[in-house]
Amino acid sequence: MAQKLKSFAVLAAQAASDKKGEDILLLRPGRKSPLADYWLFVTATSRPHLEALEEEIKKSLKAGGLDCLHRAKPASDHWRALDFGGLMVHIMTAETRSFYALEKLYADSPVVNWELEHSLASKAA
Repeated sequence: MAQKLKSFAVLAAQAASDKKGEDILLLRPGRKSPLADYWLFVTATSRPHLEALEEEIKKSLKAGGLDCLHRAKPASDHWRALDFGGLMVHIMTAETRSFYALEKLYADSPVVNWELEHSLASKAA
């Protein structure tokens, strides 16, 4: 299951990239996080961009067989938090991401090179 979850995390990062998400960061905090095995952080440039990123990530993961279990409500114009069970996705505007700096909580966690992982998966397919 761990490898499959990693594949979903990479797929989510690629979906964010396809929709022009910025500063995409995929972390694997391991035991440091009881909530998820992978944390994806993406910066959106505006509210419509934030919505487009959310929809693209949800659509891509659903097509792969993974549904969003929870979504923070009410929807914010600055931040979307999506729980895919083992994968947490945070899409934020630059100001919000800078202010909360969630990724600093896991600063010593391994960074997943999602671009390389996606490239390797594409070649294997």
